[in-house]
This record gives sequence, C-alpha cells and structure tokens, in this order.
Amino acid sequence: MVRTWAVSGVDLHLDLTGTRVRATLESALREAVSSGRLAEGVRLPSSRALAADLGIARNTVADAYSQLVAEGWLTARSGSGTWVAARPATGRGGPKPAAAPPPAPVRYDLRPGSPSLSSFPRTAWLAAGRRALSAAPAESLGYGDPRGLPELRTALAGYLSRARGVHAGPEHIVVCSGFTQALGLIARVLRSRGAANVGVEAYGHRHHREVVTAHDLRVVSIPVDDDGAVLEDPVVSRAEALLLTPAHQFPLGVPLAAHRRTRAVQWAHDTGGLVVEDDYDGEFRYDRQPVGALQALAPDHVVYAGTASKSLAPGLRLGWLALPAGLVEEVAEAKRLADAHTSTFEQLTLAEFIASGDYDRHVRRCRTAYRRRRDRLVTALRREVPEVRVTGVAAGLHALLDLPPDTDEDAVVARAAGHGLALEGLRTYNPDDDRGPALVVGYATPPDHSYTGALARLCATLTE
Repeated sequence: MVRTWAVSGVDLHLDLTGTRVRATLESALREAVSSGRLAEGVRLPSSRALAADLGIARNTVADAYSQLVAEGWLTARSGSGTWVAARPATGRGGPKPAAAPPPAPVRYDLRPGSPSLSSFPRTAWLAAGRRALSAAPAESLGYGDPRGLPELRTALAGYLSRARGVHAGPEHIVVCSGFTQALGLIARVLRSRGAANVGVEAYGHRHHREVVTAHDLRVVSIPVDDDGAVLEDPVVSRAEALLLTPAHQFPLGVPLAAHRRTRAVQWAHDTGGLVVEDDYDGEFRYDRQPVGALQALAPDHVVYAGTASKSLAPGLRLGWLALPAGLVEEVAEAKRLADAHTSTFEQLTLAEFIASGDYDRHVRRCRTAYRRRRDRLVTALRREVPEVRVTGVAAGLHALLDLPPDTDEDAVVARAAGHGLALEGLRTYNPDDDRGPALVVGYATPPDHSYTGALARLCATLTE
C-alpha cells in the first residue's frame, strides 16, 4: 500500500506495506529534511491528523516524531506542534558541487603492490581457524598483551629464523595491524626519543613517507642505484633512522648489495641510529635462495618488519616487528595506545597456519606460480616489444619496464587505461625521477583467468 502525503508542497511517497510502517515514515522524513525539500521551520501536521491521512495508528506517527526529535531532525514543544529543526548552513543553500566523473572501468590490473588474491588458501585458512578457535582457552578472547598472542609470537619467531634468518625470540616480537601500523609505531617511538629525521629511499611508496611525516618527522631522501640505497654522507649523516628494503627494493627491484648492507650496519653502530628493514616480499626469490634478512647482522640496531600482505592477503591486516630488546616496551606501549591489540581470531589462525606447515606450503606454491607468471611476462615482452628492457625480476611480485627514452610515460598509462588496463609509471614512486620513462608492472595482481588477457593488452599498448 503506497500512500502520498503532501506537506508544504512536498510529496512524500510512503510504502506502508508490511510491518515497518514507522521506519518507513522516519526514513521519508529524514530524506526530505536532509535534502532541503522540507525547509527549516516548516510546521508538520499533528500526529492525529497525519495518522488519519495515512490510515495508520496515531502512536506510530507519534513514535516516529519522537525519534526524529531525539535525533535532531525535528523540534517540538508540548502543546505547540512539531517543526523541522534548524540545521547548520554548511552544505545547504548553494549549488551542489558537480560529481566527479566515474573512473574508467578496469578490466585488467597490472598495478604492483598486491598478490594474487584469487590464490588465497581459503579452505586451509578456514580449517586452521576452526582448529585454533576450538583449542583456544576462553581467556585468549579477552583483552590481551599488546605485543600479540604468545602462540603467534612463538610461531613467528620460529618461522622468521627458519625462512629469513631473523634472530629474535618471541619476547622481541610485536604483532601489528599491517606494515602501515608497524611503521607508525616505530615513528611514534622515534619522535618520543627526540629523533627529527628519517632517511627513506628516493623510490618507494608515497604512503610510507606520509606515515613518517604524520609523526612530525622529516624525510631525508636517500638516492637509489643498481646496488640499492646509496648510504653515504652527507645524506645519511642527517638521519637518526633509515627505512630500507634490503631484500628487494621497491619499485626498482634491486637487492641491497653486500657492501651496502655492511655500510648500513656500520652506520647504525657508529651513530646509534636505527635501521628499519621492510621485508615486504622477502620470501619470493626466483634465481637462488632468498637473501637473508639484514636484521641478522645487527639484531640490536635493526628493526625487522614483515607482513602477511604479500604472502597471503593485505585484507588480513597482519604484520609483525622483530625489535631490539631496548625498543620492545616502548613499541608495545605505542601499540596499546593505538588499538590495544590486533584481532585475536586472525592471530590464532595465523599461528595455527604456520605451526601446521600450511604457511610454508602456500609460500612455496606461490613462489612457483609467480615465477611462471614472471617468465610469461618476460617472454611476451621480448617477443612483442623487444625495445623494452625488463629489470628487477630476480625476486618479488613486480617487474620494471624501462621504455625507450623518448616515450611519454603518462601517455602510455593513459592509453592503457583506455583499453581497460591499469598500469603505473615509475614517476608515481618518485616525482623527481631522472631514470627515464618506465612502468612498474605487478604480474601477481591479476587473477589466473585474466592474466593472459592482461599480458596481451600490455603488449598491444606498448606496440601502438
């Protein structure tokens, strides 16, 4: 039953079918007031009159009026009636800004930064969650240690030692909600200790720089060449901490050379500074065993940061810090103030997933699958676009495509978007880029069924 109620020239169409009559009336009134169709100061009919017009119970109208008065949409005085309440002027009375045009549809996505989400081990993860939750004591579901559950910190200590060579016991590990929070916690502690500058690689995620600066720290840009970060004075002498990607620089794809790793450790020893090691995809090395963590060379001076975002899925928001002993309490306190602790259920599940061996098996399967994807990308480009040089493919989930010097990088990205293919140029990661035009291609991102199409669109875009 649809009824139309007209008040002050405004028609409200009410579907009074079913049992949610009051909710329907409230919703119609809210919409009319918020849109400005019912202007400030307009007097509404009495509950008795409106109930008679609509053929519903008077109490239903009275309850709806009372609810909207409580929420601030209406105002009422006993014996004087009900009016539309005064509203702040912001957003009313002027033309609404034009809506932004919808983005072009993305059919194929070769932007970096994500694993193959379709490869997430749903069945094994759910089974691990059931086992973990069944065995967990009730106390584990309460407010816990901000460092994280002992079960997960123990599992991580074993895994990181075995797979990445990290030297840290469970007591030195803090579980975080992804790398973003991990970096924020470290930045907060650095600022509280009086630090002012953090050295960050010139090529990298803009978001990481934003996290650092959001904690009132200045970013010192560290040049990057084919051997990784250039850790020489006078640049590093101005920083109290360095944020590095030693295993696989993002986005250039080069590992930090052995002499640079030694230099980073020496700098930390000499200055008392802190190295933050972002090991975002350290497990994925294709030409040899993965390069061990820098943290093993100086556990008292290096913070190791890892996540499940590239090995499993970024939506899990699971990350971890392996900390020098002198930082654990301060970082744990920063974590407590940030969000008390990371979700217990995800921690229990990941602990069981690692302990059962499922995590190692999943990483091995992904390593094989990503290596095949990388090989298909390289083969297709060499065949179709031989003038494009592919680098940074020994590890990780992306490749760097150096374009011919006279290529307009932005035009290539725009042309790809016109074909439904999402790409990112190298300048996205360093606006002051002087390496020449290049694309950063994430070959892990597309689901399996669309990878062939994505490669075809990429080659077609580059040959146009």
